[in-house]
Amino acid sequence: MRIVIAGGHGQIALRLERLLSAGGHEVAGIIRRPEQGDDLRNAGAEPVILDLETASVEMVAAVLQGADAAVFAAGAGPGSSVDRKDTVDRAAAVLFADAAERAGVRRYVVVSSMGADAHHKGDDVFDAYLRAKGAADDAVRARTTLDWTILRPGSLTNDAGTGLVRLEAHTGRGMIPRDDVAAVLAELLDTPATAGLTLELISGSTPLSVAVKDVAGN
Repeated sequence: MRIVIAGGHGQIALRLERLLSAGGHEVAGIIRRPEQGDDLRNAGAEPVILDLETASVEMVAAVLQGADAAVFAAGAGPGSSVDRKDTVDRAAAVLFADAAERAGVRRYVVVSSMGADAHHKGDDVFDAYLRAKGAADDAVRARTTLDWTILRPGSLTNDAGTGLVRLEAHTGRGMIPRDDVAAVLAELLDTPATAGLTLELISGSTPLSVAVKDVAGN
């Protein structure tokens, strides 16, 4: 498959690019800064320079043309403002979905967040983040032209992945290594029967390939 990843220099995205490239897929990662390109190349991905905060739908659709799947893994990141939570975590996700529709790319996987909710209360920046992610998820789930899957990981760690997870509609809070999030994303991309599901992910006791097959059968 050809897979295009928004937020291609993110910690989860770089891990996913390595996995997909090693699996024989053609991977492109959208980044804002040209100096990040070598990191993507080292991960086996083609860097595409494009700012999703200023790009048009047509510009993004051109990047997605001919792709088999799109992954939204972009985020404003720690320390960013409330405004950028909206322009990146919400608006860029919607733009990427619009572009996928325009380019005819049905498979659309979103890296969201545990607790994402468009109606989340609170005045902190993290509260704004959860509202932005929730609104983006709602906008994606409203589309019938996309075979979407939304993944909501728990608290992310840089621990080595164990390959053992809990993946359900509702898991409750917990930790999850970024390694395992990336590996689950790769499995989701390879499992089209997970389309239409919003899934929470934390560490658990089930091998991740089994966990993905289990939710695909529900």
